[in-house]
Amino acid sequence: LRRLMNKTSGINKKYFGLALLAMLSACGEGADANIPSQQWQNLNVQVETRPSPPETGMDEILVVVTDERGRPGNDLVVSLRSSDQDRWVQAIEDGGLGVYRRAVELAPGERSVLQVQLKNKDIKGILRFPLKVSESH
Repeated sequence: LRRLMNKTSGINKKYFGLALLAMLSACGEGADANIPSQQWQNLNVQVETRPSPPETGMDEILVVVTDERGRPGNDLVVSLRSSDQDRWVQAIEDGGLGVYRRAVELAPGERSVLQVQLKNKDIKGILRFPLKVSESH
């Protein structure tokens, strides 16, 4: 991705990368479409899982944050957990594209609701995304 972005000239690399990420996501199985996006402040928050659909165990979670124009939601601290008893773990922003990633333990039952905490300066909110977690193979 970085090599491809370095070869682009005359276009905003941030938006190119975001568009490329969106296209690659569209090429997947589409199972993440079953996880509806949610709104926080003026931002759209979408969750994707790897694998998709999510399985019991440690799964990679991608939180994609965009504003109403589709621009990356930056300047956020995004943290995740799948149980009220767990501590929040901060996701890592992937290249300033509004994509935040982290591995989180998932399982059917209590651990099947992903909690996403978003912070922007002194504003904080928590969104809950129910997941259909299958038993791992």
